[in-house]
Amino acid sequence: MRRLTIVLLLAGCGGAGPYGFAREYVPLDAEEQYLEAASAISYEEVRRDPVDFQSTLVGWFGVVTDVEPREDGTALVRMTYRTLSARNLCADERDSSCRVTVSEREGGPFAAIVRLSPQELSGDTRVWTGSLLKIYGEPTGELDPETGGPILEAAFHRHWPHGKYVTTGARAVMRR
Repeated sequence: MRRLTIVLLLAGCGGAGPYGFAREYVPLDAEEQYLEAASAISYEEVRRDPVDFQSTLVGWFGVVTDVEPREDGTALVRMTYRTLSARNLCADERDSSCRVTVSEREGGPFAAIVRLSPQELSGDTRVWTGSLLKIYGEPTGELDPETGGPILEAAFHRHWPHGKYVTTGARAVMRR
């Protein structure tokens, strides 16, 4: 009986779904290796000297400002850097009402070279202005000539379409 209880509890831990509907950030199974390997290098450190961090894996959240498809099947996705809140905001006591929560305040521009899936290229779940991405990647050593922010070569990304995340500005209508 005890084993069954433990199995049921563990099965419930993965219930945050692809958009992490839980009180705290829940990485996807495929994301965990990148989360563990990413260095805690600040945005400002990379922006000041992107060449120095070329071999450093970073994990940054960004709200999309522009998506520029490229001929090689990738896209240059421009974003504004955001920080993850320690706890997600929730509309009520159920985890299903919680949304991944990032700072309302922009931290600066950056871009990422990302290979988007077919589902992310069109329709309601496409990566577009206002989407949230978590990028795991290494700085290319270059700055985006359009924004002046660092460019990352994405090894892995996670996407939240419109309505699947919130910023700290939603505190007035959501509780913790």
